[in-house]
Amino acid sequence: MGALYFVWVKLLLACVLSFNVDQKKSLPFSGPLEDMFGYTVQQFENSEGKWVLIGSPLSGQPAKRTGDVYKCPVGKGDNTCVKLELPKNTTIPNLREVKENMTMGTTLVTNPNGGFLACGPQYGYMCGKQQYISGVCVNVSPSFEILNSMAPGMQECAKELDVVLVLDGSNSIYPWESIIDFLLRFIRKIEIGPKLSQVGIVSYGETVSHRVNLSQFANTEDLLKFVRDLPQQTGSKTMTFLGIDTARKEAFMPERGARPGAKKVMVIVTDGESHDSHNLEKVIRDCHNDNIERFGIAVLGDYNRQNKSAEEVQKFIKEIELISSEPLRDHFFNVSDEVALLTIVDALGSKIIALEATTSNSTSSFEMEMSQTGFSAHTSKEGVLLGAVGAYDWNGTVVMHTAGGTIIPPKNQFYNPEIEAGYERLAGYIGYDVQSASTPNGVLYITGAPRYNHTGRVVIYRLNETNHVVVSQILKGEQIGSYFGSVLQTVDVDGDSYTDILLVGAPMYMGSERDEQGQVYVYKADQVQKTGNEHEFTLKPVNQSCCTAHTASCTNKNEPCGARFGTAIAAVKDLNLDGFNDVAIGAPFENDHRGAVYIYHGDKDSLKEKFVQRIPAGGDGGDMKFFGQSIHGVMDLNEDGITDVTIGGLGGVSLFWTRDVAELHANMTFDPVKINLQQAQCEHAGRKSVCVKTKVCFIYSIKSDKEDSMIHYNLTLDALRAKARASFINSTDKNDRRITKPLTIRIREIKCEEQIFMMSARLDFRDPLMVSLEFGLADKDQGPVLDESLPRAINKTLESTLNDNRVLISIPVKYEAGLIFLVQPVDKHIVVKEGEQYASVFNDTTMIGEEVNIIRCVNCLGTLMTHSTMCAPVLTHAVLFVLQNCSTELECASFTCSIPEAKISQVNITFRVWKPTFIKVVFTYISTLIVCIYIYIYIYIYIYVYVYMCVCVCSAQVKIQVSKETLGGIPIWVIIISILIGLLILALVIFALWKVIFPELDCTVFKITKFITRFITNFI
Repeated sequence: MGALYFVWVKLLLACVLSFNVDQKKSLPFSGPLEDMFGYTVQQFENSEGKWVLIGSPLSGQPAKRTGDVYKCPVGKGDNTCVKLELPKNTTIPNLREVKENMTMGTTLVTNPNGGFLACGPQYGYMCGKQQYISGVCVNVSPSFEILNSMAPGMQECAKELDVVLVLDGSNSIYPWESIIDFLLRFIRKIEIGPKLSQVGIVSYGETVSHRVNLSQFANTEDLLKFVRDLPQQTGSKTMTFLGIDTARKEAFMPERGARPGAKKVMVIVTDGESHDSHNLEKVIRDCHNDNIERFGIAVLGDYNRQNKSAEEVQKFIKEIELISSEPLRDHFFNVSDEVALLTIVDALGSKIIALEATTSNSTSSFEMEMSQTGFSAHTSKEGVLLGAVGAYDWNGTVVMHTAGGTIIPPKNQFYNPEIEAGYERLAGYIGYDVQSASTPNGVLYITGAPRYNHTGRVVIYRLNETNHVVVSQILKGEQIGSYFGSVLQTVDVDGDSYTDILLVGAPMYMGSERDEQGQVYVYKADQVQKTGNEHEFTLKPVNQSCCTAHTASCTNKNEPCGARFGTAIAAVKDLNLDGFNDVAIGAPFENDHRGAVYIYHGDKDSLKEKFVQRIPAGGDGGDMKFFGQSIHGVMDLNEDGITDVTIGGLGGVSLFWTRDVAELHANMTFDPVKINLQQAQCEHAGRKSVCVKTKVCFIYSIKSDKEDSMIHYNLTLDALRAKARASFINSTDKNDRRITKPLTIRIREIKCEEQIFMMSARLDFRDPLMVSLEFGLADKDQGPVLDESLPRAINKTLESTLNDNRVLISIPVKYEAGLIFLVQPVDKHIVVKEGEQYASVFNDTTMIGEEVNIIRCVNCLGTLMTHSTMCAPVLTHAVLFVLQNCSTELECASFTCSIPEAKISQVNITFRVWKPTFIKVVFTYISTLIVCIYIYIYIYIYIYVYVYMCVCVCSAQVKIQVSKETLGGIPIWVIIISILIGLLILALVIFALWKVIFPELDCTVFKITKFITRFITNFI
């Protein structure tokens, strides 16, 4: 039976693990692995036909690597993919675009209204010499034409940047060549041109001179040549505020090339405290009113050379700080001497370039400049959600693009600064993935931040009337580095237009062997807002055995090991045609980075926890890796009425056809319904015996109502016995206990067949005859597959008639049960000491009295012929009697418990004797008290031969002796009585001896003795 059960389970598993996604037949599309061909996939349809769209983010390498999207035809006989050349036609006006490495095709989603959206999150643009990466997305029409390009994260560059250098040229500056080197290196970092930046130079000492006007040089090289010979101003005084005020009023004049609307920047370099510091407040206020961004550089060379005091140095530094704009950490610099100026050039240049890049005055933190908008995307009825992971210093945000405009949430709307202090340093990557959920109360938006606090989190939010983010729930990850929230998927399982479940991927979740197995959390949509972080269950892959690649026995060639289950999660339309939508989950690292995909069926408003099919990657992993990196399944691409599934890996994509699902119901009846072995009614091959007609009926239906089918069935007699007690009459097989037949059946047709079998000559009918019917589709590789929820076999038993075949007999059986009983301890002695007291209040059970332990063991040897004997002892009564022997009139305490079946059973009884009773009681003539405990144990022994049950009842008695010490001596009246009794006995002895020795005096002695005896008796 065990072997048959194993074979049956193995058969069922084989069926379950290969359900109706056809793994043997697929339509492949191949492309360069190094271009990441297959990173994203989408099914698509237009007037020209049906397609598979494939993203290839590194296409075009090694020169440009712009990425692109391929269109691959389906059903046209030629599966050659054609590149759409989207980067060439993607453009944002009035920008110096950087399309190299823009990774077009990283994000790919179809539009519900037709067409699709493709994004290149690494798309960049230049502001001056600074490159910013805003990301770009393009809307593509159903006919593969670009409708428009959008870069919501793009920030407008400053129209012009006018920079004026105000140089201290007094005699204290030494050597002047160091100032020239600083100027040359600084100017090289600024791109000079009519529509770019301009640089002017003002030098001062006691007087002020305009050395270079803003519009004097049209390019950087010409200015560099001029600066090499720039003379020192000289002078014994340092009129710093005269130089600043002159530059403000004159250098930024249109006559010297200043441009209206240009951003004004002033860089002041000085080595000493000014001689006109009384003008500081007015001059700086005027600069502020003129919107001049000021950078102050304090050169401490002269102070160090003259060994000036710390107070003087601090006074000088304070003056330069007052000159500089806020914040000082970005606008104020100090160096030890003129030579050290070169050390700050890069830092100063980056601050000014930051001003050059955007219209804001921010010189440090990024807002949307590095947003990488389009890292993820999701289309809904309300608009397009675009993840921007690089926004706000890589804390991220979600941009919503609608017909009415673009909504970009401010910096802290996904965080609460009051309770999440320091969140701006966490780089949580909000927007790593985006989704939306439809609820009866409106639309919820969902985004993941897989790096938040290292464990990751998911933010569920709404947009209020003013389009501000209102966070309604936060789901938190469990494990550091698991990347919880990096993949999101909402699913409407029952198709009622409301979201039923939210799936959250944590593809780097570490398994027990510290490898990246990954797992997916399943949340119920209607509960997630109520219960918060509690998920319904988790989905996990088949555990991957990992080994070290350097080990000789290890076949793994790639690291890290694991599965990264949850890298891709796709909601796929009803695959098995049961009315519920399903889910496919990718595990691209499985099997040494070959990859696999798991299919889960929907169930009412959730998912079945056990996957119904695992689709592994084919090949050796050379041409394609990471199968399961991308999944899409929403369309019927071969027009058979069933959704097909597209699965991508790096280097290739496969379109898997989904097979139809059939239902095959079966029934089996017998004629006669019971066997009468005494009445042989048929003859075959010269032998008469009992014959039975078996009728098997099938009804077949297919969920798409497309075609008829061929089925087959197997009938097996007496499947549980090594030798069958019956055989088929018309069997053509050598094994006449089994018959196999094909059968053609139409949709919704009831098809029946009859088979006759004969009982053997051996009239052995102690147990019923089992007839097994196994059935299935004849062609497992073509056509539909059977519904996995329906049985594939029927087992029925055929019994004999009671009157003819059953006789009741009585056989005396003597059976030695083989039981050993043991009670420990046998008795117990408790002593009550003289003068012992008891407390008025009992706070602990130890104050009651001594603890008594009784152990009752039953050892079942269980030997009866060759069959196992099972002992199931039940302790039905354990009765405690106090102070006297138990009688039926007394109400005695008892309890009942059952003991599990085992060869050796043990019952431990622990109780305490209520000692205060024996302390209080006065012992008179009774010296001890006995407490009797009776334990009854019933042992049931089941024997599977002719004796069905044997019951052995055993009991045991345990005595507990209680005695009380007496330390006060023997009472006086006892002593007197003892003396008198002793005298009486002595008298009687003397009398007897006297009579023997002096018989002649016996009368007198008798009288004396009689008198003494009467006296003692009366006294007593």
